Amino acid sequence: MDLLVLSGDGIGPEIVGATETVLGAVNTRFDLGLRLTRAEIGFPALERLGTTIPAAVIEAAKAADGVILGPVSHNAYPPVAKGGLNPSGVLRRELELFANIRPARSRDGAPRPVVPAIDLVVVRENLEGFYADRNMASGSGEFLVEPDVAIAMRKITVKGSARIAEAAFAIAAARPRAKVTTIHKANVLRLSDGLFLTEVRKVAARYPQVAHEELLVDSAAALLVRDPGRFDVILATNMFGDILSDLAAEVAGGLGLGASLNLGPEHAVAQAQHGSAPDIAGQDRANPASLIGSAAMLLRHLGAQDAAQAIEKAIDAALANPQTRTRDLGGVLGTAAFATWLANFITEH
Repeated sequence: MDLLVLSGDGIGPEIVGATETVLGAVNTRFDLGLRLTRAEIGFPALERLGTTIPAAVIEAAKAADGVILGPVSHNAYPPVAKGGLNPSGVLRRELELFANIRPARSRDGAPRPVVPAIDLVVVRENLEGFYADRNMASGSGEFLVEPDVAIAMRKITVKGSARIAEAAFAIAAARPRAKVTTIHKANVLRLSDGLFLTEVRKVAARYPQVAHEELLVDSAAALLVRDPGRFDVILATNMFGDILSDLAAEVAGGLGLGASLNLGPEHAVAQAQHGSAPDIAGQDRANPASLIGSAAMLLRHLGAQDAAQAIEKAIDAALANPQTRTRDLGGVLGTAAFATWLANFITEH
């Protein structure tokens, strides 16, 4: 099992290092035969090679069984013409990672801002929508028509809508509640969300065992706070899915716990749901649980079910006790110590 490891920027090297510690523990316990190859992206690559994601890294990602992608500080990069590409967006496009799977689950003992328990999955379309850096065949979907007028184009296609719907309904069919809530704003975006809903309904008809409802995005945002238990699988276009998955993660206990897996027909990339947090970089303060949980999702996707379950069990155990949580969750452990605790738990259990 060959994994490409990309540390990224900010807290990336710290949480990627923590993830490698945990992967080492499950590799030893379950004899996975993991082989990790490391490469530079982000500011280190820009400084050395003039680009934030070299072509060799893209090819290495295509050749690997999976990728561990650390967070990047793409908002601080120079213009694209000067090498400041968004590595996350580039990999999603180049590897055709059309589905972004983001579970949100509250954990016993871990603090959360909303009292009701939450256990849902956001299935987000990953290559279209208002994401201007990846929704056109060439160039950006955002441009200035004159100095005082900016336009962003939203692309929704039959193919993109159908295959993300298929992913969502397949996930829901394997869950106990078997329910999909499709998010839209078709009362305003009549053509684009209208096309999206048409394709979703076609897929829904092939899954009679899965309950299906359609909900306006503003109503969904309110209900995620007031009644998160009504949701099982949330299906959404790119921008809506990005926003609602962050809200769901925060309601479940915080973005530091938000795991995420990018999936395509042939490739998979594990990626923390949060950003690079440069303000705390190098201070051993970052919570690595999001990327570690994402790595567990990647292992499960690659068939290492027992290893994935062992990681998730260790995270649950750590979060149940304030003495074994990271400081952002009211605990006492730093990034490295948290990873070491998880690795020891995996080894001993």
